[in-house]
Amino acid sequence: MGGLQAQYAPSMYIGLAARMEGFDREQLDRALENRNVVQGTLMRATIHLVSAGDYWPIALGIRRARREAWLNASYRRDYTGKQMSAAARKLRSRLGDGTMRRKEIHELLGSDSVVTNGVNMWLDLVRVPPWGTWARRRADLYAAAEHWLGPPQKVDEAGGIELLVRRYLGGFGPATAEQIANWAGMHPRRLAPVLRKLRVRTFRSEDDDELVDLPRAPLPDPETPAPVRFLPTWDATLLAHARRTQILPEEHRPKVFNPRTPHSVQTFLVDGRVAGTWRYDKGKVKTESFGRLDAAARKALREESDRLAELHR
Repeated sequence: MGGLQAQYAPSMYIGLAARMEGFDREQLDRALENRNVVQGTLMRATIHLVSAGDYWPIALGIRRARREAWLNASYRRDYTGKQMSAAARKLRSRLGDGTMRRKEIHELLGSDSVVTNGVNMWLDLVRVPPWGTWARRRADLYAAAEHWLGPPQKVDEAGGIELLVRRYLGGFGPATAEQIANWAGMHPRRLAPVLRKLRVRTFRSEDDDELVDLPRAPLPDPETPAPVRFLPTWDATLLAHARRTQILPEEHRPKVFNPRTPHSVQTFLVDGRVAGTWRYDKGKVKTESFGRLDAAARKALREESDRLAELHR
């Protein structure tokens, strides 16, 4: 899966339901409470759901790139790395082994929202349940990752980047180095030495770009059936780094991502490609297709709609 985007908490649940047989919401609630999985600001400075074992390697692999990107953003140039490190130390001292609400963090730092939002580039914070779940969707309670998960494993930046590459290729490969870097939120030059070291399988795309993949990754037959599935807002398979998958036909991209809905709309797949949008309303999942669907697709869509409606209930 490469991690699941989790800015909007219900997206995690819907994303897992689209990928797992027999998934129910309580499974993820329990996994969050038991600290088997965790939500934190990771790739592209975006909240992701990852396994507890993946959290520290990923956080350490992208740490330098995240800080550099944050400091280089034009509206943040009034702040220095030294200032942000000081804010992180102040917050870590106050947090201890406890938790804090976002409002409390903001008041403690006594600064604008830029610093409140950016301090987690210098101090690894995680969402703490029940906040950031289906029942309580707002990401409003935080703990230091070092307290919630324990201290980092013995892994360096290169080891973290290697795991990132493996996770991306496991979810989206084959891919170019640029696509992996776009997803990870770092410059391709950071990936180059890791890719040279990894034993990867290589291909050539139709445009003669070099593609890499994990050595034993499956290459399904092109005629493999792809069942109807519903995707949540922000599902990573639709983002720019995954364009090679052709899951989102380019003619439909403006209907999914546009200035009025920059977070993407909720979509459904027919035969492995985005074929329309959906919404949950009054106990039912209502769909709107981008084109005519055959009888078999309509039947499968109704059945999957019922399954998704049950997840909401």
